[in-house]
Amino acid sequence: MSTTHDLARLIDELAPRYTALSDAIWDDPELRWEETASAERHIELARAEGFRITPAIGGVPTAFSAEAGSGEPVIAVLGEYDALAGLSQESGNPERTPDPANTSGNGQGCGHHLLGAGSLLAATAVKRYLEENGLPGTVRYYGCPAEEAAAGKTFMVAAGAFDDVDASICWHPGDSTLVQRDHSLAYMQSYVRFTGLASHAGASPELGRSALDALELMNVGVNFLREHMLSDCRIHYAILDGGGRSANVVQPYAEAYYVVRAPNVREMRALFERVRKIAEGAALMTETTVEIEVDGGSSNLLGNTVLETSMQDTLLELGPVPFDEQDLTTARQFLTDKPLDMFGTRIEEGDSPLHDGVITFDAGAPRRVLTGSTDVGDVSWVTPTVQCTTACVSRGTPAHSWQLVAQGKLPAAHKGMVHAAKIMAGSAMNLLTDASLLKLAKEEFLERTTKQPYDSPLVDGVIAPPLR
Repeated sequence: MSTTHDLARLIDELAPRYTALSDAIWDDPELRWEETASAERHIELARAEGFRITPAIGGVPTAFSAEAGSGEPVIAVLGEYDALAGLSQESGNPERTPDPANTSGNGQGCGHHLLGAGSLLAATAVKRYLEENGLPGTVRYYGCPAEEAAAGKTFMVAAGAFDDVDASICWHPGDSTLVQRDHSLAYMQSYVRFTGLASHAGASPELGRSALDALELMNVGVNFLREHMLSDCRIHYAILDGGGRSANVVQPYAEAYYVVRAPNVREMRALFERVRKIAEGAALMTETTVEIEVDGGSSNLLGNTVLETSMQDTLLELGPVPFDEQDLTTARQFLTDKPLDMFGTRIEEGDSPLHDGVITFDAGAPRRVLTGSTDVGDVSWVTPTVQCTTACVSRGTPAHSWQLVAQGKLPAAHKGMVHAAKIMAGSAMNLLTDASLLKLAKEEFLERTTKQPYDSPLVDGVIAPPLR
């Protein structure tokens, strides 16, 4: 029996405690920087498993590490647990129905409740295997907050949290099973705040200076900019404050939250500066003032073919997620008209509602460009990093959707999470026991980072916020 299958058997024994952890995080979804209960639940279980806990890693209150073993190499397993606003949904319900037990309105629309629990499960299995076999090496689980539009890992990287890590491993819930071999976008986000002058909109409008006008002009300007930027770039915004509910008052204040994405940090900064100039122009046109507060950012992913090939070997040894007929029946209720899965593979008529295979890659083929972003990118620039995705929801389920929330506690989601833990644990043990594999991964990493060193997307003075 191989090490991978020994670990898989151990993970199956451990799984119930970790699926319960993922369900508890789903039940209490917390937004970025506010994941106090989520982090504490992970810490409590890790401490019970005998890990050594270091809280507030990098000065980030809801970040922590859990370490076991000793000596080199140090292999990190990355976890997340933050939720998204406005996505509350009743578990298992294929109709839009907010969860009546959820008072926050938040929802695990990206599956991070599974991500954190699955990664901790993998780290625990590796810890036990090292102990039972008297093997050297260190496994370290990182509880990472604020992946959604804040980039907690970027702040952790800036604080040196990964400086002694030899390689890192991660995963993400999805609608297909594969080793990620993608190029994500770098991004930066900021608050844009316009301040004007209130007055009576009917009696003395000439005395007012509308902050809401400025914000609307900025949005119009950015929409024109979309025609003149690279096709892989993205700009998103949310209006946080429109200036109040009284139409007969010239709005003295308005605020938006902008996210700017581009293929790399250099191009992202250039695009962000164009957005900044549009904001300043809008303020000039309306005789208002504008303040732009950068909130964080992340780098594009730096791939590592050595680690990806090794992880793919582990995945092929394990095979696809073992769904059963009940899983397929339930998943059919959640099928959408979306023609592509999360990774751009076309969904054909008659395909299984749950991905029941393994997508492989050719190491010589170009990397796919994903127009999303992840702060795993920043970790990948300071240590060799590899990720997988496993099918946890029906094919075509949009990320960041109530449909994904609805499926997050179903047996299929649990099976996808447990399967990801097996892939990660097997990959970690390969690195812990095969010095030549780690050496090759580091050589590839050094070759790439020597040509293009890490360029942190954070601007000077930006720090992770304290707990609210």
